[in-house]
Amino acid sequence: MKYISTRGGIETLSSAQAIKKGIANNGGLFVPDHIPLLTDSLFDKLAKMDYAERAAEILSLFLTDYDKTELLIDCRAAYANFDTNPPAPTVKMGEGKYMLELFHGPTCAFKDMALQIMPRLLSRALKMTGEKKTAYILVATSGDTGKAALEGYRDVDGVRIKVFYPVDGVSDIQKLQMSTQQGSNVSVQAIEGNFDDAQNGVKRIFADKEFNDKLREQGYILTSANSINWGRLAPQIVYYISSYIDLYNMGEIKRGEQVCFCVPTGNFGNIFAGYLAYRMGLPVKRFICASNKNNILTDFFNTGVYDRNREFYQTSSPSMDILISSNLERLLFYVCGKDRTSNYMKQLSETGRYEIAEQELEEIRKIFVGGYTDEDGTLSEIKTTFQDTGKLIDTHTAVAYRQAEQYAEETGDKVVTVSTASPYKFAASVLTALNKKVKGSRGVLSPLYELSDQTKTAIPAPLASLQGKAVRFSGSISKEAMPDSLLD
Repeated sequence: MKYISTRGGIETLSSAQAIKKGIANNGGLFVPDHIPLLTDSLFDKLAKMDYAERAAEILSLFLTDYDKTELLIDCRAAYANFDTNPPAPTVKMGEGKYMLELFHGPTCAFKDMALQIMPRLLSRALKMTGEKKTAYILVATSGDTGKAALEGYRDVDGVRIKVFYPVDGVSDIQKLQMSTQQGSNVSVQAIEGNFDDAQNGVKRIFADKEFNDKLREQGYILTSANSINWGRLAPQIVYYISSYIDLYNMGEIKRGEQVCFCVPTGNFGNIFAGYLAYRMGLPVKRFICASNKNNILTDFFNTGVYDRNREFYQTSSPSMDILISSNLERLLFYVCGKDRTSNYMKQLSETGRYEIAEQELEEIRKIFVGGYTDEDGTLSEIKTTFQDTGKLIDTHTAVAYRQAEQYAEETGDKVVTVSTASPYKFAASVLTALNKKVKGSRGVLSPLYELSDQTKTAIPAPLASLQGKAVRFSGSISKEAMPDSLLD
């Protein structure tokens, strides 16, 4: 299998080369030149496997230049330090309602599902391609990706990593997780701006040939751990297929029965991974794209117009506070083709908006539907879900769960809500939803202890361990100073 750019061009790479490089020369994102199929025999095989085995099997379909035995070794190592087995369990919430829990990894967020395996894929890619320079990983984060990437790449040979985050655009717990990160090869920098400023800054650095040449002279090549990198996106395909198989093994669905997945999303990477599983043949009826108050994707699915020229909101679900959904470009490639996608991205860069053709929108609507949950609805959903089921959910999951319930009620379809973070990562907002005030007697970690006391639930060990950790990274810089901070 080869990898090509969403914007066309002659660049064609192996999976190892694409993972090492991160982004195409013309600014496009790498996509596979064909989609492998989920055959009946493969389904039967996967149904008898554990999660690590399923991951290795599915990844081997896309990473055809990797050794399958080594993939299994890496998958077993990646998912060994999760606090549940399987690492991504699907639990029943009610009749026809399920939740795919993706927050049982070392940073308590769904990014662990990819960022525990991706460093291993990159390390092998560097060796496979004979790379002698150090891979310098740049990450723009709205919260969870940063910590997951830092933890995944900590002290990995041949790699340095720098994470940029919006100084006021992440939760206190997310900020503490990143600012206390250990590792000799890690660096964290807050910027004055929002996530889109951080993401655009990273993209400009990648596109700056002169700056890249300067880094090469110093012995570095740039790559990314964001979902623009195929090595980050591919592992996320696995848990959609695995969840469906788990439902089948649980007796909740019949073979070939369609289900829906409701995904809280801002950058569109998580839900696009599900779309690739669908393209492989997974029986999905709809993907419900759940947005918060920054509902640019909802408007896109309703009108075909993507317009980032709008007010930006900071919400209680900060990982979704995004106005430029990078991975939507990959969906456009599969629906609209490389030439039109390139044109739409050019319009977005120059004017901040684009409008797809009516037939293209109709094609997208066959599988996607958009909806959003405002701030009041998010907090209300957390309270109602806890009262009705005893299950505590975070703000991002609440955005999706409300949309999932509404969709299930309207259609009668079976819906799996993708739960993306532990409620303790956003403990202050969850306490507010439960009508509890944060007393603050234990500093930044006060909400964790108070949420535990109020709900009689346990603080996840990775978050409890933040107590007493020294802050290593502090202060903020302007978005214009991002390149200089790399050289420093």
